[in-house]
Amino acid sequence: MDTADPARAFVKDVKRIIIKVGTAVVTRGDGRLALGRMGSLCEQIRELTTQGFEVILVTSGAVGVGRQRLRYRKLINSSFADLQKPQGDLDGKACAAVGQNGLMALYDTLFSQLDVTSAQLMVTDNDFRDPDFRRQLNETVNSLLCLKVVPIFNENDAISTRKAPYEDSSGIFWDNDSLAALLALELKADLLVLLSDVDGLYTGPPSDPQSELIHTYVKEKHEGLITFGDKSRVGRGGMTAKVKAAVYAAYAGIPVVITSGFANNNIIKALDGERVGTLFHREAIKWASTGDIDAREMAVSARECARRLQALSSQERSKILLDIADALEANEEEILAENEADVAAAQQAGYEKALVSRLALKPGKISSLANSVRVLANMDEPIGRILKRTELADGIILEKTSSPLGVLLIIFESRPDALVQIASLAVRSGNGLLLKGGKEAKRSNAFLHKVITSAIPPSVGEKLIGLVTSREEIPELLKLDDVIDLVIPRGSNKLVSQIKAATKIPVLGHADGICHIFIDKSADLDMAKRIVLDAKTDYPAACNAMETLLVHRDLVQTGGLNDLILELQEKGVSLFGGPKASSLLNIPEANSFHHEYGALACTVEVVEDVNAAIDHIHRHGSAHTDSIITEDKEVAELFLRQVDSAAVLHNASTRFSDGFRFGLGAEVGISTSRIHARGPVGVEGLLTTRWLARGSGQVVDGDKAIVYTHKDLNLEA
Repeated sequence: MDTADPARAFVKDVKRIIIKVGTAVVTRGDGRLALGRMGSLCEQIRELTTQGFEVILVTSGAVGVGRQRLRYRKLINSSFADLQKPQGDLDGKACAAVGQNGLMALYDTLFSQLDVTSAQLMVTDNDFRDPDFRRQLNETVNSLLCLKVVPIFNENDAISTRKAPYEDSSGIFWDNDSLAALLALELKADLLVLLSDVDGLYTGPPSDPQSELIHTYVKEKHEGLITFGDKSRVGRGGMTAKVKAAVYAAYAGIPVVITSGFANNNIIKALDGERVGTLFHREAIKWASTGDIDAREMAVSARECARRLQALSSQERSKILLDIADALEANEEEILAENEADVAAAQQAGYEKALVSRLALKPGKISSLANSVRVLANMDEPIGRILKRTELADGIILEKTSSPLGVLLIIFESRPDALVQIASLAVRSGNGLLLKGGKEAKRSNAFLHKVITSAIPPSVGEKLIGLVTSREEIPELLKLDDVIDLVIPRGSNKLVSQIKAATKIPVLGHADGICHIFIDKSADLDMAKRIVLDAKTDYPAACNAMETLLVHRDLVQTGGLNDLILELQEKGVSLFGGPKASSLLNIPEANSFHHEYGALACTVEVVEDVNAAIDHIHRHGSAHTDSIITEDKEVAELFLRQVDSAAVLHNASTRFSDGFRFGLGAEVGISTSRIHARGPVGVEGLLTTRWLARGSGQVVDGDKAIVYTHKDLNLEA
């Protein structure tokens, strides 16, 4: 067992364990018992008892099992006339009484097959008000554990007088989660394990791709920031109840792990010190402080390595990039294997098709990435370029030069190819880099990071590029405005907005990619068809894909638009119209003009002329990329001058708005900011400037002893 992580070191002292299993784990969706999961649970308990652990089980499921059985009995005993009447819900206490019998019979059968003896203990809320009961409870449990018997607890719902959950504020426990926490304290357990139908506590609903597993819960940090989903599909509790119970027990001194009851051997893994599920511990705030130091050390290390990188010659920095390109191609098979595993996991998890599309590394992608890295390696040296030379006065020359920004924090989603582009740009521009990819690309990103850092020489250090593996580290990194110089989020509007609100560090990026194409009345319609189809269908998930098609009204009246509309629909594009287009073209009306589909769908609207198109883009666009298709040069120039977007095109697909296609070698993202860099951000967007002055003993002395000339000089000395 590796106990290097203090948040897992507690397991070395564990002897008595309470395991709570919920209804969603012990039953299937149809209410029947989940024999496989229950069998796996019993096998883990048997292994633990063999190793000398004392195991106490708290189980739910009786009400669910009883309800399923009673519904069946009611069905077969009902006449056809009975079935025509409204069917009332079954009495919960009757369900509990019937279900408990079957639940315990199955536990007894499963444990007997494993040569383990179990015992049933039924309790109610009121029992714990009696000191004699609590004393007897301890004696009985201790006696059973000495005999190597597994006590199985359940709330006796059949005779409980307690009201519905959270209605009676005098209750001692509310459900089997809080019962398990109460028993952990009462019976002096060393560990409480709460088994759930998800992997642990997430930063948001587990179904949300942006949610990440919290490995260690820090009450001071996470309380009030977590978005809980719905309660369990069958039980009374859900994650809210589990967290309440876990915090109660943990801050009373008993470590708690919330983990999946669907995964194999998670209880065994937790006791082996593995990071499964979410740990609750009263010392967690101290570990959070340790993590704070780790985040700072990661950023400081990246800066130190960046300074060593900047000290190399241009040829030496180019050699690193060429080595990275070679390493990518040499490891192509392993990279694709890791990526395929990520894609399969994302599909199984039910992620949106657009996200899965961005996640996949298509055939030929590694070679393409390697070639783009070589393009960067062979470009002109970007660091230390003289941008301006001025003679300030006789004998003193001032130079404005290009310089690396310092340390970049890039937070990106889905696309593992972005990691390669960003890392190579950081090396070319002499910047340190911290990378945080989405959990859906975890395996791809980890392996790509390993391949790239292995090509960085020891004289620079592999910590030049740090990989942030947990979303929990992001809030701490965003506080480090003294050691991180720029944050670039690449992802959803929500992600970008959250990053901007959470940091003092400058943020560069774009929230939305709502790109427009306007087809003017003078457009070559064959050209328009090619451009629009490319802009929408070449890569619909890309931020530079067309999302809104604007059409001059004359084209609708002459029918010139019909072929294009049919072609889009044949390509599988779902069309939604603005108020005018929806009626004229007989397509569903769009909910909003300000919408990024990221899929085979787009909005269509009819406008009066180029001025109306420009107004529409300014009102509903995101200042990303917009294009006009027209043969009228005056109209084209009007559009190019007046559309205030980061990239504006004439007779070309919006898909050209890309760092590689613009000749930048690669990009860290596309910026719609008005400050610093706009559009595709390549090496130049990752540079700032410095001033270098060379004098011969000059002093200011109140400007009395110097005559300023301020003469512009040739850039070449």
